[in-house]
Amino acid sequence: MEDKKIEIKQHYGLLTALSMIVGICVGSGIFFKSDDILAYTGGDVLLGVLVFCIGALCVIFGSITLTELASRTEKTGGVVGYFEEFISPAAASAFGWFQVWVYFPTITVVVAWVAGIYTTMLFNLPSTLETQVGIGLIYLTFLFGMNYISLKAGGRFQNLTTFIKLIPLIGIGLVGLFWSAPNPEIPNEVAVIGTSSVGLGWLAALAPMAFSFEGWVISTTITPEVKNAKRNMPIALTIGPLIVLVVYLAYFLGTVSIVGEEYILSTGDAAISQIGTAILGANGESIMLTFVLIAVLGVVNGLTLGYIRLPQALATKNMIPMSDSIKVMDAKRELSPASTIFAFVVSLVWMGLHYISQKTSLLSGGDISEIAIVFSYLAYAVLYLKVIQLKREGVIKNVFLGYVAPVLGTLGSLVILVGGIFSNPTFVPFFLIFSLLVCIAGFVYYQKKNQIAS
Repeated sequence: MEDKKIEIKQHYGLLTALSMIVGICVGSGIFFKSDDILAYTGGDVLLGVLVFCIGALCVIFGSITLTELASRTEKTGGVVGYFEEFISPAAASAFGWFQVWVYFPTITVVVAWVAGIYTTMLFNLPSTLETQVGIGLIYLTFLFGMNYISLKAGGRFQNLTTFIKLIPLIGIGLVGLFWSAPNPEIPNEVAVIGTSSVGLGWLAALAPMAFSFEGWVISTTITPEVKNAKRNMPIALTIGPLIVLVVYLAYFLGTVSIVGEEYILSTGDAAISQIGTAILGANGESIMLTFVLIAVLGVVNGLTLGYIRLPQALATKNMIPMSDSIKVMDAKRELSPASTIFAFVVSLVWMGLHYISQKTSLLSGGDISEIAIVFSYLAYAVLYLKVIQLKREGVIKNVFLGYVAPVLGTLGSLVILVGGIFSNPTFVPFFLIFSLLVCIAGFVYYQKKNQIAS
């Protein structure tokens, strides 16, 4: 039977593209990584601000650079399409394998697990790893199903959660500007951690910072479904990271103003509960945790929305096994059911691996998402260098867009690499090698498949 080609319709506008960038970046990371950033800087707030600014610049210059590629191709698959158009189909297959087998599923399951953590806190459930992972699996299953059954529901949920999550973040920042009450006392059962000098140790803060900003590039996966994409995607990729930076700095400085550095260093993620109580009274903790949970679920939704389309995009290019089955789309839903199932099953496998790594403390306090984030920035650097080449060939005329932005984006990728190694010198090199082997497998698969086809 001959497959019918289904024309991809433009469902999403600039608002959804922007809300994907802001909604995926702003969510889980800022709530449970900002205390890590402060810890790595020894409680130095100004150094923490510097770390956030470095992260924003890495993303801003990187996204501005990628807009030069986004506006010059109609290939599907987001960054995979950029590799296919501007590097080679084999390189696209290599990066596609990394994204479909490692990047998307590891980040998705970790954030779903975080949603489980906040759910146990909100409803006073047993805060065991099993409960957290079990709740995370329920969220994961629901959001995969919702995004497959209804394109509009997934987009609307993304827009809604993005606006809702901005309320506490911006609100805490504004309250912090006028806060004059004394810092709360640290609970007796909590060990007091004071500020300290960390020397070059602050570079380790670049790893949780990278997680906090991670996800902006996922919005490129819906490019074919964005109305007037050549205009709207560059706008979204430029404005989105700036919004994220403003929100992050407002929240970070607001939390320090309300509870103080030592309280955050000592209590970690639990500081958000105290902030809610301080601002809103007795029910403040529950209200704040509700906002946080919605924010994190918005991240899982955005990741899911992007991930279920990736196997489908790779299958249309014959870059993964079972491509003939995976690329068959449901005419009514305009998505491939096999692609959705593929993404869901891979996510389940990684959730199992995440459970094992957390149960055994295999990663020394880290998590499986660290496998993907540092490597992804190194992969983006390949595209940044391609933009420089296009400038030298005269395709790109603007000096800032052709030289300055990609050079600074590349430097940002190297900074994040250094930060990742500082944060976990034992496992990050292993993660990089693992991710590289996955890419090599994808490259070899495409080469062999192409040889057989020819």
